[in-house]
Amino acid sequence: MVKPKLVYISNSTEIGSIYTRNELEHLRNFCHEKNLLLFMDGARFGSALCSSESDLELSDLPELVDAFYIGGTKNGALIGEALVICRESLKEDFRYHMKQKGGLLAKGRLLGIQFLELFKDNLYFDLARHANQMADILRKGLLEANIPFLIDSPSNQLFPILPNALVAKLQKNYAFLIWEKIDSGHSAIRLVTSWATKEEAVMAFIEEVKSCY
Repeated sequence: MVKPKLVYISNSTEIGSIYTRNELEHLRNFCHEKNLLLFMDGARFGSALCSSESDLELSDLPELVDAFYIGGTKNGALIGEALVICRESLKEDFRYHMKQKGGLLAKGRLLGIQFLELFKDNLYFDLARHANQMADILRKGLLEANIPFLIDSPSNQLFPILPNALVAKLQKNYAFLIWEKIDSGHSAIRLVTSWATKEEAVMAFIEEVKSCY
Protein backbone atom coordinates (compact mmCIF):
# COMPACT_ATOMS: atom_id res chain seq x y z
CA MET A 1 0.00 0.00 0.00
CA VAL A 2 1.04 3.62 -0.44
CA LYS A 3 3.01 5.06 2.46
CA PRO A 4 1.57 8.47 3.43
CA LYS A 5 4.21 11.20 3.42
CA LEU A 6 2.52 14.52 2.72
CA VAL A 7 -0.42 16.53 4.05
CA TYR A 8 -1.93 18.72 1.34
CA ILE A 9 -4.11 21.73 2.20
CA SER A 10 -5.52 24.65 0.22
CA ASN A 11 -5.74 28.24 1.46
CA SER A 12 -8.34 29.41 0.80
CA THR A 13 -10.16 26.10 0.53
CA GLU A 14 -12.62 24.98 -2.15
CA ILE A 15 -15.45 26.23 0.07
CA GLY A 16 -13.91 29.63 0.73
CA SER A 17 -12.74 29.03 4.29
CA ILE A 18 -9.24 30.07 5.38
CA TYR A 19 -6.63 28.73 7.80
CA THR A 20 -5.65 30.65 10.91
CA ARG A 21 -2.11 30.73 12.24
CA ASN A 22 -3.15 28.58 15.20
CA GLU A 23 -4.63 25.91 12.89
CA LEU A 24 -1.47 25.83 10.80
CA GLU A 25 0.67 25.51 13.92
CA HIS A 26 -1.36 22.48 15.02
CA LEU A 27 -1.03 20.93 11.56
CA ARG A 28 2.72 21.64 11.50
CA ASN A 29 3.23 20.04 14.90
CA PHE A 30 1.23 16.97 13.90
CA CYS A 31 3.22 16.59 10.68
CA HIS A 32 6.52 16.90 12.51
CA GLU A 33 5.46 14.25 15.04
CA LYS A 34 4.46 11.86 12.26
CA ASN A 35 7.41 12.70 9.97
CA LEU A 36 5.08 14.08 7.29
CA LEU A 37 5.51 17.01 4.94
CA LEU A 38 3.02 19.88 5.01
CA PHE A 39 2.25 21.46 1.65
CA MET A 40 -0.06 24.42 1.06
CA ASP A 41 -1.83 24.95 -2.25
CA GLY A 42 -1.92 28.70 -2.73
CA ALA A 43 -3.99 29.06 -5.90
CA ARG A 44 -6.22 31.49 -3.98
CA PHE A 45 -3.58 32.52 -1.47
CA GLY A 46 -3.95 36.24 -2.16
CA SER A 47 -7.63 36.22 -1.22
CA ALA A 48 -6.89 34.19 1.94
CA LEU A 49 -4.11 36.50 3.12
CA CYS A 50 -6.14 39.63 2.45
CA SER A 51 -9.30 38.36 4.14
CA SER A 52 -10.47 40.50 7.05
CA GLU A 53 -10.44 37.34 9.20
CA SER A 54 -6.86 36.34 8.36
CA ASP A 55 -4.13 36.61 11.00
CA LEU A 56 -1.40 35.39 8.65
CA GLU A 57 1.34 37.26 6.82
CA LEU A 58 3.20 35.94 3.81
CA SER A 59 6.38 35.98 5.92
CA ASP A 60 4.79 33.54 8.41
CA LEU A 61 4.62 30.67 5.94
CA PRO A 62 8.28 29.46 5.95
CA GLU A 63 8.03 28.47 9.61
CA LEU A 64 4.62 26.85 9.27
CA VAL A 65 4.80 24.70 6.13
CA ASP A 66 7.46 22.75 4.26
CA ALA A 67 6.47 24.12 0.86
CA PHE A 68 3.75 26.27 -0.64
CA TYR A 69 3.00 28.05 -3.84
CA ILE A 70 1.80 31.54 -4.60
CA GLY A 71 -1.02 31.46 -7.11
CA GLY A 72 -0.68 33.72 -10.11
CA THR A 73 -3.34 32.37 -12.47
CA LYS A 74 -6.21 33.37 -10.18
CA ASN A 75 -4.72 36.68 -9.10
CA GLY A 76 -3.89 38.62 -12.22
CA ALA A 77 -1.16 36.61 -13.93
CA LEU A 78 -1.59 35.13 -17.40
CA ILE A 79 -0.61 31.68 -16.10
CA GLY A 80 1.62 30.07 -13.51
CA GLU A 81 2.34 29.57 -9.83
CA ALA A 82 5.46 30.39 -7.83
CA LEU A 83 6.64 27.43 -5.74
CA VAL A 84 8.38 28.27 -2.46
CA ILE A 85 10.34 25.43 -0.85
CA CYS A 86 10.92 26.06 2.86
CA ARG A 87 12.53 22.80 4.00
CA GLU A 88 16.21 22.62 3.04
CA SER A 89 16.19 18.87 2.44
CA LEU A 90 13.60 19.29 -0.34
CA LYS A 91 15.70 21.79 -2.29
CA GLU A 92 18.51 19.47 -3.33
CA ASP A 93 18.35 18.57 -7.03
CA PHE A 94 14.85 20.04 -7.31
CA ARG A 95 15.58 21.60 -10.70
CA TYR A 96 16.76 18.22 -11.99
CA HIS A 97 13.54 16.61 -10.79
CA MET A 98 11.56 19.31 -12.61
CA LYS A 99 13.29 18.46 -15.87
CA GLN A 100 13.06 14.70 -15.31
CA LYS A 101 9.30 14.87 -14.66
CA GLY A 102 8.59 17.21 -17.57
CA GLY A 103 7.96 20.26 -15.43
CA LEU A 104 10.72 22.50 -16.82
CA LEU A 105 9.30 24.86 -19.42
CA ALA A 106 11.28 26.39 -22.23
CA LYS A 107 11.48 30.14 -21.64
CA GLY A 108 10.01 29.51 -18.18
CA ARG A 109 11.69 32.66 -16.95
CA LEU A 110 8.89 34.57 -18.68
CA LEU A 111 6.48 33.17 -16.07
CA GLY A 112 8.76 34.49 -13.35
CA ILE A 113 8.63 38.01 -14.76
CA GLN A 114 4.91 38.08 -13.95
CA PHE A 115 5.66 37.59 -10.26
CA LEU A 116 8.32 40.28 -10.28
CA GLU A 117 5.64 42.68 -11.48
CA LEU A 118 2.91 41.32 -9.20
CA PHE A 119 5.04 41.87 -6.11
CA LYS A 120 6.14 45.31 -7.21
CA ASP A 121 4.37 48.05 -5.20
CA ASN A 122 2.09 45.44 -3.54
CA LEU A 123 0.11 44.86 -6.74
CA TYR A 124 -0.48 41.20 -5.84
CA PHE A 125 -2.21 42.17 -2.60
CA ASP A 126 -4.09 45.09 -4.15
CA LEU A 127 -5.61 42.73 -6.71
CA ALA A 128 -6.54 40.20 -4.00
CA ARG A 129 -8.07 42.90 -1.82
CA HIS A 130 -10.17 44.06 -4.75
CA ALA A 131 -11.53 40.53 -5.25
CA ASN A 132 -12.41 40.34 -1.55
CA GLN A 133 -14.00 43.80 -1.56
CA MET A 134 -16.25 42.79 -4.46
CA ALA A 135 -17.20 39.64 -2.54
CA ASP A 136 -17.98 41.76 0.52
CA ILE A 137 -20.33 43.95 -1.51
CA LEU A 138 -21.98 40.88 -3.02
CA ARG A 139 -22.33 39.20 0.38
CA LYS A 140 -23.85 42.31 1.96
CA GLY A 141 -26.31 42.78 -0.89
CA LEU A 142 -27.50 39.18 -0.75
CA LEU A 143 -27.85 39.29 3.02
CA GLU A 144 -29.98 42.43 2.68
CA ALA A 145 -32.25 40.39 0.42
CA ASN A 146 -32.44 37.72 3.17
CA ILE A 147 -30.57 35.18 1.06
CA PRO A 148 -29.15 32.35 3.22
CA PHE A 149 -25.66 30.95 2.69
CA LEU A 150 -24.43 27.37 2.72
CA ILE A 151 -21.22 28.38 4.50
CA ASP A 152 -19.78 31.50 6.08
CA SER A 153 -16.90 32.21 3.69
CA PRO A 154 -14.55 35.14 4.45
CA SER A 155 -12.79 34.98 1.07
CA ASN A 156 -13.80 35.75 -2.52
CA GLN A 157 -15.98 32.65 -2.84
CA LEU A 158 -19.66 32.79 -1.83
CA PHE A 159 -22.27 30.03 -1.66
CA PRO A 160 -25.78 31.54 -1.54
CA ILE A 161 -28.84 29.28 -1.47
CA LEU A 162 -31.41 30.29 -4.08
CA PRO A 163 -34.70 28.95 -5.46
CA ASN A 164 -34.08 26.77 -8.50
CA ALA A 165 -36.29 29.00 -10.66
CA LEU A 166 -34.11 32.00 -9.80
CA VAL A 167 -30.96 30.00 -10.46
CA ALA A 168 -32.23 29.14 -13.94
CA LYS A 169 -33.02 32.79 -14.65
CA LEU A 170 -29.62 33.99 -13.46
CA GLN A 171 -27.88 31.42 -15.65
CA LYS A 172 -29.10 33.30 -18.73
CA ASN A 173 -26.82 36.25 -17.90
CA TYR A 174 -24.18 34.87 -15.51
CA ALA A 175 -21.80 31.93 -15.43
CA PHE A 176 -21.54 30.09 -12.11
CA LEU A 177 -21.45 26.59 -10.69
CA ILE A 178 -24.41 24.90 -9.05
CA TRP A 179 -22.59 23.60 -6.00
CA GLU A 180 -25.11 21.52 -4.09
CA LYS A 181 -28.79 20.63 -4.17
CA ILE A 182 -30.35 21.69 -0.87
CA ASP A 183 -33.90 20.40 -1.34
CA SER A 184 -36.40 19.91 -4.16
CA GLY A 185 -36.76 23.64 -4.67
CA HIS A 186 -33.39 25.18 -3.69
CA SER A 187 -29.72 24.90 -4.63
CA ALA A 188 -26.49 26.44 -3.42
CA ILE A 189 -24.46 28.13 -6.14
CA ARG A 190 -20.80 29.10 -6.12
CA LEU A 191 -19.99 32.73 -6.91
CA VAL A 192 -16.37 33.84 -7.27
CA THR A 193 -15.20 37.43 -7.58
CA SER A 194 -11.78 38.20 -9.04
CA TRP A 195 -9.18 40.89 -9.49
CA ALA A 196 -11.05 41.92 -12.64
CA THR A 197 -14.61 41.95 -11.23
CA LYS A 198 -16.29 45.31 -11.73
CA GLU A 199 -18.49 46.78 -9.01
CA GLU A 200 -21.25 47.59 -11.50
CA ALA A 201 -21.46 43.90 -12.44
CA VAL A 202 -21.78 42.97 -8.76
CA MET A 203 -24.52 45.56 -8.22
CA ALA A 204 -26.38 44.38 -11.32
CA PHE A 205 -26.35 40.80 -10.02
CA ILE A 206 -27.63 41.92 -6.62
CA GLU A 207 -30.43 43.96 -8.16
CA GLU A 208 -31.54 41.07 -10.36
CA VAL A 209 -31.63 38.74 -7.35
CA LYS A 210 -33.60 41.25 -5.28
CA SER A 211 -36.12 41.82 -8.08
CA CYS A 212 -36.82 38.11 -8.42
CA TYR A 213 -36.48 36.77 -4.88
